[in-house]
Amino acid sequence: MRTLWKGAITFGLVSIPVSLYPATRREELRFRMLRRADLSPVSFKRVAESDGKEVPWDQIVKGYEYEKGKFVVLKEEDFARVDVEATQTVDIMNFVRMDEVDPLLFYKPYYLEVGKGGDKAYVLLREAMEKSGKIAIAKVVIRVRQHLAAIKPQKDGLILELMHFPDELTDISKFAEPKERKIAAAEMKMAQQLIDSMSAKWDPSEYVDDYRTALEKMIEEKVEKGDSAKPPKARRRHPKNVIDLVSVLKKSIEETSAAKTGKKRTGKGKPRRKAA
Repeated sequence: MRTLWKGAITFGLVSIPVSLYPATRREELRFRMLRRADLSPVSFKRVAESDGKEVPWDQIVKGYEYEKGKFVVLKEEDFARVDVEATQTVDIMNFVRMDEVDPLLFYKPYYLEVGKGGDKAYVLLREAMEKSGKIAIAKVVIRVRQHLAAIKPQKDGLILELMHFPDELTDISKFAEPKERKIAAAEMKMAQQLIDSMSAKWDPSEYVDDYRTALEKMIEEKVEKGDSAKPPKARRRHPKNVIDLVSVLKKSIEETSAAKTGKKRTGKGKPRRKAA
């Protein structure tokens, strides 16, 4: 796997050499734009607004528009000059409890692989955070942009998870709050029973991208049959107005229980449940 970044974790006088690797992958199906008449691929061109001429890559520079139509050009060395030291270090600022941090701030995890000579300090940091129940909040520059990040114990190693800066989150007060807040005891009891009936042990293998799988299958069929295969009609769910919440919850519990019983009898995968 390709290394995204190499540097060191620093806290106090301790420095731990590490390498950063992506912890997730998202393989999107890529489509080309084609001309309908002959299926000729349509390419994108980099065209200058002033004269409509195509611009080759070696003549393109990065510019910041500080006023309408006025730009200042930034070169690669300009980005490097901003903070050379920070591009090589994950600087831990402090340690906090995980439950004190808004979950919305976390958005992209990476594996932190220990570098040569850093094993003991790496293990020490991981074990100390594990026992204290805390995570590290740090800053790191990756590809000319500074990120807020968290370092967390993960099994036998450490992960670095990029974070939004708090001021990047949309203020929740801008959204309308539920008008009806009064919940009857019977409704709460039924809701809790439904949650209990739908509870299961976490099994990652049960969660797959159904849309991607169906799309790949349809593409395979089109390749085999030419372009004559018709796409299946999309199934639409029509929401119903819920009047009696207790009866709907009760029905959901009954269907969930029946589905679980059916699974135990057959020993097969989970049967489909109708949405309430």
